[in-house]
Amino acid sequence: MGTVQCGGCRILLHICCAPCSVACIAALHGEGFALTGYWDNPNIHPLLEYRARRDALSGYADAIGLEVVWHGEYGLRSFVADVAGDIDGRCRHCYDTRMRSAAQYAAVNEYDGFTSTLFISPYQNHPLLTASAEKAAALFGTSFLYRDFRPLFREGMQKARELKLYAQKYCGCIFSEEERYQ
Repeated sequence: MGTVQCGGCRILLHICCAPCSVACIAALHGEGFALTGYWDNPNIHPLLEYRARRDALSGYADAIGLEVVWHGEYGLRSFVADVAGDIDGRCRHCYDTRMRSAAQYAAVNEYDGFTSTLFISPYQNHPLLTASAEKAAALFGTSFLYRDFRPLFREGMQKARELKLYAQKYCGCIFSEEERYQ
C-alpha cells in the first residue's frame, strides 16, 4: 500500500450521497485527480430513501460529467442480519463493508487509490472510518487517499442546496433514522 500524491492519478471516490460529494469532487479535481464515482451503500434504508439518494447522485453525476460505477444493491435484510448482534457497533460494520467494497474494486480495476465522501461529514466517526479505510487498502493491496474534507462541509452543503440536490436528514441506516426522531 502506497501513498497517492500525484495529480492525474485515478481515484475511485466512494460516494454516500450527492450533497456530500459536491465539495469532495471539487477539492479532488482541484488537486488534479481523475475521479470515478463509486456507489455501494447497502446500509441506506428504507428502500425509498435508498432510491432517492441514488437517483440524486445519478442526476448530479450526469450534470457534471462524472462517471459512476453502480455497485451493490439495496441491502435491508443483509445489513440488519449483520448488525443485529451489535446494533451499537453498526457503524464499524457499515464502514468496513463500504470501504472493503471500494478498496477491492479499486484494486481489481487498477485505480491508484480510493477515498470516500464520508470523510466530509462531521457526524461520522472519523478515526473509526479512517482505520476501516486503511485496513481495507492493506487487505486488497491498494492505496487509501486520506483527506479530511470536514472543513468543506458547510460550503458543500450550501452548494448542494443551490443545486437543489436531494438532502437526507439522517446518516442512512434505519437505526440512525430512529435516532433522528429521539
